Amino acid sequence: MTEIDVQVDLFHPADRVWRALTDRALLARWFTEVEPMAGARGRLLLFTAGLPGFDAAVDAEVTDRREPELIALRCLEGGRRSRLSCAVVPTTAGCRLSVREALEHGGWPDGQRERREESYRQALTGRLPAILDWLAFRQVDLRRGEAGTTTEMPVTEVVGDEPAPAGRRRWPLLVAGLAGVVLVAGAAVWAVLPAEPEQVAGPGPVPSPTASTTPSRTPQPTPSARPSRSTTPTPSRSSRTPSATPSATPSRTPTSPAPSAAAMTASYETVSRPLLGYTGEVVVDNPGDAAVTGWKVVVTLAEGGTLTDVSGAEWRQRGQVVTFTGPPVPAGRSRTFTFAVRDVDPLTRAPEDCALGDDPCAGL
Repeated sequence: MTEIDVQVDLFHPADRVWRALTDRALLARWFTEVEPMAGARGRLLLFTAGLPGFDAAVDAEVTDRREPELIALRCLEGGRRSRLSCAVVPTTAGCRLSVREALEHGGWPDGQRERREESYRQALTGRLPAILDWLAFRQVDLRRGEAGTTTEMPVTEVVGDEPAPAGRRRWPLLVAGLAGVVLVAGAAVWAVLPAEPEQVAGPGPVPSPTASTTPSRTPQPTPSARPSRSTTPTPSRSSRTPSATPSATPSRTPTSPAPSAAAMTASYETVSRPLLGYTGEVVVDNPGDAAVTGWKVVVTLAEGGTLTDVSGAEWRQRGQVVTFTGPPVPAGRSRTFTFAVRDVDPLTRAPEDCALGDDPCAGL
């Protein structure tokens, strides 16, 4: 066969499915990454190399676009030419998406058409519905930074021969408006509340100077009545100092320098990108000539991110800020730790910030 035809029924409106088809960031989440070709209007490069049934990247040209019903492309891949179309048809439960690819020149080797069709099917029946569910959830409950309410309140019409008075029809709108004001006011009060100070473990208590006993605090004996003791001068401590001074050898100081402080560095890399989250890896490097203890890496997650697993470090989270600590790093060695993040935004691929002390992590 020289044709692939895959259909899926989706419980989502056509405009939402159209967005998942044409938004580059969303398309990369459920199918493949896409980049527009510089200087060529309507030309796209689909990074399909490595997907089952695909030999290389696809050079595609948009030949038809009717929002939100149809998008058609002329594709060139490995010497083969084909036409790829995505049609969206509304249904009573949502819509039906049909993906059809037909060869115009060349042929698929044995088994490649089946693998290619399975790749389309897995994307349409698995990853695409998950992205659409996330979009629906975000549109209803997670419109961060947008003014006004997130859903429309239903208004029940009064059944009767005569229309309800104008004043009566205003009540539902007034209630919705008051509810929005209360929600906004509550959010504003919450935003200005002072944050609870974070308790950070520090060094142990320092002994108070008044608790120690020094020779200078030793009670002096009561002076006797004999004048001979008061007239006998006691050699002062300062008078003995010159005799101790020559014993010090200044030349010994430069011969035994203290070990140089290790110049610690840290680097970040996203090592895995599942559907709703990512896994990050941080390498803490000690290029110095002395072991370093007490290192601390602070990672700031994007809003809504939740830490689900950590390997190789101790951690504590306060809001979106996560502090990682771990065992000493020997001289010339490094420590590696990983952390998994679940994020309500599937487009998030890395934390917002990563720093070792005052120095940002490389690679972020």
